[in-house]
Amino acid sequence: MSAIVTANDPIRKLLETASEQIEKNELREAAQTLNKAQQIWPNDARVFMFAGLMAEKSGNIPAAFDALRRCVALDPKWTPGELQLALLYARRGMYDKAIMHAERLAQREPNNALVLGHLVDFAHESDNMDLAIRELRRGLTYMPNDLQLRRLLANDLQVTGQRAEALELWDAMIAQDPKDEVALLGRVTTLIEGGKASAATSNTTTLLELSPGNTIFAYYSAIAHGITPEHQPAELNRMIFDSLANNYDEHVVRGLRYQLPKIVAEKIIKRFPTKSLSILDLGCGTGLLGVCMGRLDGFLIGVDISHKMVEQAGRHNVYDRFHTVNMLDALRETPASVYEVITALDVFIYTGDLKTTVPNAHRILMAAGDLYFSCEIAPEDGPDLVLQSNGRYAHKRSHVMALCRDAGFEDVQIEDLVLRYEAGEPVNGFLVTAHKAA
Repeated sequence: MSAIVTANDPIRKLLETASEQIEKNELREAAQTLNKAQQIWPNDARVFMFAGLMAEKSGNIPAAFDALRRCVALDPKWTPGELQLALLYARRGMYDKAIMHAERLAQREPNNALVLGHLVDFAHESDNMDLAIRELRRGLTYMPNDLQLRRLLANDLQVTGQRAEALELWDAMIAQDPKDEVALLGRVTTLIEGGKASAATSNTTTLLELSPGNTIFAYYSAIAHGITPEHQPAELNRMIFDSLANNYDEHVVRGLRYQLPKIVAEKIIKRFPTKSLSILDLGCGTGLLGVCMGRLDGFLIGVDISHKMVEQAGRHNVYDRFHTVNMLDALRETPASVYEVITALDVFIYTGDLKTTVPNAHRILMAAGDLYFSCEIAPEDGPDLVLQSNGRYAHKRSHVMALCRDAGFEDVQIEDLVLRYEAGEPVNGFLVTAHKAA
């Protein structure tokens, strides 16, 4: 039966009630309401859509899929039903099927802004940037002045290295509104990533005039003026990793072939085979080290600035506690001689200068404790600390070795390795193992 509402719709009120009950988590009452509606109109697609939403909220995912598929089968042309099925696929990480249904809806209703928005979201969540860019371009043919679509397209073009076109879009937005902070910042970061930082000075000046106390704007202003900031602002770090949290594991482990947590976990377990120890995991992210370590006969503490990353890490049920704070603050405020192991994997590439970090790590380690951390490689004939155009810091091996020895570490080992792959190319770095004297 069609899901189109008519003036004499006998179950409309029941469906509205069921929707409210599901929203309030009154699932038993919602089931009773939907049963009443189904008795009146047994094959109404809307009943099955709400039944699917109710089943998902109760945790019965197979029943949710069954109900939503039945909904689509009953009325294949009813957009809300198929869109809810696509959203369920997406929430379960089944992006291929989510995209398939969303693309079918977009073909049927090409100017439906809601469908377009969800399709772009699915593309982003599945790291399908080609699809995202294609759909954003299509959306702008129907809504050429939509500011959000223009921002998203410019950002995606920037991310994929299509900087000239991204700059054209940012420039057009700034011409339209010279105080558009999003566009100004977009232009700044695009120029910096393209190796043209000095061309962004006027834009950073404008940004600081608009928001004088903004640490992110000040950070980019320093870069534009040829100054290497010692640290990335915590606010920027949080923003970056909050946006990556939902799909971080799949993207980094599978897409970028990131194996560092596994490598370090194996080293720790070899040294502590009973796993009777205390570990501080700095920049724990989604908890990949914890997954590789498993439960300890001691405790595992995670520190990360991103609430969303910590939320993901908590789902593994291997960490004993989390601190959602700036890592530098955590190191400075932790009492001495607390942990047997400290890890910081792919963390210092964002925090930057290590002059206080390494000594603090040494201070809070127990006697005979170990510090493990990774860095990207800076050329030995250049500065100790390099801020790369990609926004990550690189460190000189010799400088890191000197910092560790000056901090009091007894034995320092540096192992060159590929940290991950980006665009199919290896990102070279090194892993430091620093041992504190007994």
